[in-house]
Amino acid sequence: FGMGLTLTTADFREIFRRPKDVFVGILAQFLIMPLAAFVLCKAFALPPDLAVGLMLLGCVPGGTASNLVTFLARGDVALSVTITSCTTLLAPLVTPALMYFFANQWIAINPTAMFLSIVQVILLPIAAGVVVHKVFGKKADQASVVLPFVSVATAVVIIAAVVAATRGQFLSAGLTVFAVVALQNAFGMALGFAAGKVFRMDLPKCKCLCFEVGMQNSALGVALASVHFAASPMTALPSAIGALWHNITGPVVATFFQKWRAADEKKSILDLMEESIAKAREEKTAAV
Repeated sequence: FGMGLTLTTADFREIFRRPKDVFVGILAQFLIMPLAAFVLCKAFALPPDLAVGLMLLGCVPGGTASNLVTFLARGDVALSVTITSCTTLLAPLVTPALMYFFANQWIAINPTAMFLSIVQVILLPIAAGVVVHKVFGKKADQASVVLPFVSVATAVVIIAAVVAATRGQFLSAGLTVFAVVALQNAFGMALGFAAGKVFRMDLPKCKCLCFEVGMQNSALGVALASVHFAASPMTALPSAIGALWHNITGPVVATFFQKWRAADEKKSILDLMEESIAKAREEKTAAV
């Protein structure tokens, strides 16, 4: 709903301005994370409920937190917002299809029911947010300022509920789940950045892909697990841990990226400094 309140046509303008970059971002998002999850499920021989949970975390779209972290990292924010918006709107079709392809071997997946759930959880709230913004305008803009805090508070409650409901299993399998979630996140960030390099993108775009691929909409994963795999509560645990872990590693990596700038960025900053110094000298000379 908060995303819908802030969504504008400008968010999709990048599709037509640079379709290749957007397409690469969407493809990387829906290929790297599911494949990383599948490899980790096999490598760690995860039990069916945890395997399905990790696959779910890998198959959901990117989270909106990636936009903020991309901004902090001095990445391409416009591209980040566009990719997040596109993958979110594609999720009702792509996420059930990926889950059916990868996870049906562990638990029976009903892609139609999952499609309807994602429409309810994502598309309807986004549509409602767009309508409210259209009707109320600036008043809606004021309300949208507090929604991120509401979202964070709600996510904390959901995560606490999931961990409490699975505390027995968490104590026995928690370390393994944390390890695979952390590895999946690391693979996603590293391979997302590498995808940008492979397609000869500049540094800000590579930073963007790092976070777009590595940071998932974990809250959606928790919601889908709770609805479709309620008989196996452990399926929600990877997404619950991911919601916490992704929001730790994202800012940490962004802090590193913030200091890492391309050569042309450094040059432009130095040029600006030199111009500023020259201008100050001219003003001083004129004053004398």
